[in-house]
Amino acid sequence: MAHLPITHSEVPIRLFKSDYLEFFTHIHPAVIVIIWLPLAIYLMTRAVITRVAGASTLYLPVGFLLGVFLWTFTEYSLHRWVFHYEPRTPRQERIIFLFHGIHHAQPTCKTRLVMPPAVSIPGALIYFGLLNLVLGALLGIPQWILPISSGLVSGYLAYDLTHYATHHFPMRHGFLKFLKRYHMKHHYKTPKSRYGVSSPLWDLVFGTFPEDERRVAGAQ
Repeated sequence: MAHLPITHSEVPIRLFKSDYLEFFTHIHPAVIVIIWLPLAIYLMTRAVITRVAGASTLYLPVGFLLGVFLWTFTEYSLHRWVFHYEPRTPRQERIIFLFHGIHHAQPTCKTRLVMPPAVSIPGALIYFGLLNLVLGALLGIPQWILPISSGLVSGYLAYDLTHYATHHFPMRHGFLKFLKRYHMKHHYKTPKSRYGVSSPLWDLVFGTFPEDERRVAGAQ
């Protein structure tokens, strides 16, 4: 994806001939807040209401934080191994461009900085299905499903909003400044590293946190 020419034109690159399909490729960040914030609140509220009687409620905050943690790994995995997958055929190249290449080709397009619900909703349903299978059917701890799901949704929402902010907000202080600089370097300097957007954690784990960044972090 590093070979893609970058344009800062305010006119979005058109992806589909169909106006109907093209419409769904443009998403305002408020849309994801409207969809996912109420869901995150609902899931945690249901988790509290349906908590196991007589048992410690510690699993509620622990489950929520575990969900956020799982999201950071999901974010890294999708970005590195799916969105930056090296296509082997023209068809694969087209698919990867639709998913993520368009963002690298036109990184400042405001309506293509958050994930379209047409992609995120099916993805969420798959994730919830896996949680039900693993936690409910296999491990027999279904009470963990709701708080973990709430944490996952919250982590995803924070990721998408952070991504939008790194491209369009100043973010001049502290960790937010680091995240903006980190992501901009991914776009303009090292597209094969710095895959974390909301956190560099998994870049550190998998060795995609560049040495120059380590030196800067060590000097601070």
